[in-house]
Amino acid sequence: MTDHPPFTALVADLPATVPFVGPEALERQWGRPVQARLGANESRFGPSPRVIDALCSAAPDVWRYPDPENFDLRRALANRLGVDMGNIAVGEGIDGLMALAVRLFIAAGDRVVTSLGAYPTLNYHVAGFGGSIVAVPYSGVREDLEGLVAAAHRSGARMVYLANPDNPMGSCWPATEVAAFAAALPSDCLLLLDEAYGELAPPDALPPLDPDQQNVLRLRTFSKAFGLAGLRCGYAIGHPSVVGAFDRIRNHFGVNRQAQVAALAALDDAEHLDWVVRSIRAACDRISSIASAAGLEALPTATNFVAIDCQRDAAFAQRILAEMARDGIFIRKPMAPGLDRYIRISAAPDDELDILAAALPLAVQRAQDAP
Repeated sequence: MTDHPPFTALVADLPATVPFVGPEALERQWGRPVQARLGANESRFGPSPRVIDALCSAAPDVWRYPDPENFDLRRALANRLGVDMGNIAVGEGIDGLMALAVRLFIAAGDRVVTSLGAYPTLNYHVAGFGGSIVAVPYSGVREDLEGLVAAAHRSGARMVYLANPDNPMGSCWPATEVAAFAAALPSDCLLLLDEAYGELAPPDALPPLDPDQQNVLRLRTFSKAFGLAGLRCGYAIGHPSVVGAFDRIRNHFGVNRQAQVAALAALDDAEHLDWVVRSIRAACDRISSIASAAGLEALPTATNFVAIDCQRDAAFAQRILAEMARDGIFIRKPMAPGLDRYIRISAAPDDELDILAAALPLAVQRAQDAP
């Protein structure tokens, strides 16, 4: 018996869970600070100095509500992308936009197709609205486009999720393959195309924007290359009939004033963005070299992290993760079968990669010596 009114039947059956264990939770568990924060795929190279200046200037106005229409930011994004403002919706990062997309299209019992081991927050939102996941295993280290299409047709899915570039493996499909994939889906099935790492992708990875395409919703973010993960700001690009429907259900004050100010300033500093992209690529190259020196094999990446094959089983990869944690180094690993022998390390400045270079060979050795 409980003293409060009963939850809905749907919520009563859901587990209380957080899709990610954050480094802050690990610090509380370890009783000491993280020495190298290499697991969350943030931009450790930080935001543009213009962002910092804009935030400082805007700080006295935090008493004011944010613009509920996100007008200036939507206009700036539309100008940057060459689309109309009606093609842009702004939300609390890609996670918040995912929740809105699922709420718009997925009712109790509806199916959503995704890859087994892909970004877990989508699954969390699907469960929260009563939908069910149809999971397709990766084909090697890449999402299986043919398998996803087949599952969508077989299951009658209302939505298919694809991240390109992909998290957690860092792989990337060329734009031509993505366009063919979208065209092969059922006409009444929405493609939720996650392009969180788009600024870091090869030039041929992102399909041209088509504002008239009604069955594709593209999600992008300021959390990665722009360095604004802590402010939670992202945007969706799609047909006005889809994007406009967000106004029916979104939290209209959800994107705070500081996030809007910061995103506008970030868009205005192309030079800093170019520097960050170059720095991330150099850092990923160094991570690959560090992994190789430790006897592991790094995969090519189109993101701000490197997936590393530990070349044994999931238990061995988990031991490496635990040994790194002993040294105060926060990294993550995929958990899905077939991907669970990999670890994933985010790009960072040299001071943190120096810590990684010293710790990883010792962690691998200790993991090998463990009974």
